[in-house]
Amino acid sequence: MQILAAGSLKGVWPALMAYFPAPVDTRFGPAGLLRERIEAGESCDLFASASEDHPQTLLAAGRALAVMPFTSNRLCITVRSECLLPGDDWFTLLTRDSLRIATSTPGTDPSGDYTQVLFSRMGNAGEAVRQRALPLAGGRDSPVIPTGRLAAEWIIQADMADLFIGYASYRTALSRAAGLTVLDIPAAVNPVARYACAVITPEAQRLATFLGSEQAKGVLRDAGFGCE
Repeated sequence: MQILAAGSLKGVWPALMAYFPAPVDTRFGPAGLLRERIEAGESCDLFASASEDHPQTLLAAGRALAVMPFTSNRLCITVRSECLLPGDDWFTLLTRDSLRIATSTPGTDPSGDYTQVLFSRMGNAGEAVRQRALPLAGGRDSPVIPTGRLAAEWIIQADMADLFIGYASYRTALSRAAGLTVLDIPAAVNPVARYACAVITPEAQRLATFLGSEQAKGVLRDAGFGCE
């Protein structure tokens, strides 16, 4: 079975597939770009997206048989620890003009789209942050993240930015990285990233059903994902 899956699922996917009784060949990438590959004719049985929008687009175009939600995520901020000042929180960091902010790329990577929602929820302050933010991951021409590195970790340690806004499912791994601190974003302004899969062929229905099962949800929760 051929699977295209959001890059944010790469870490948890082997643990999920350990409970699925059929072999799968999975390729990962930004969900917006994966959707474009399916539209261009790439072979795929199931598309696991970090946004419901891309599977719904395929369904509306007659390229998918069904769309099924299966997990959720939130955003967090990873910052170079030496940039922190006493009393800092997510808001003071984002609105400090001296700090370079990196995000994923809106349109091609859902993380970038959710970050734009965050900026809108911040009101006038968020508009200024939006203008400063650099889309450095998940785009057509983004730097290639080295194998085994996380985008936030690599971008900050390569001195391309001082902080990165990305998925909270990476929180545990990023907290172990030297010189980095991870901060939560309050739920009131933090958008829910709703993951969904597009069933492209009848053979993939069994996998879609498994992804929505309590067993799969337990694996996803353990990996930092949610069930909102």
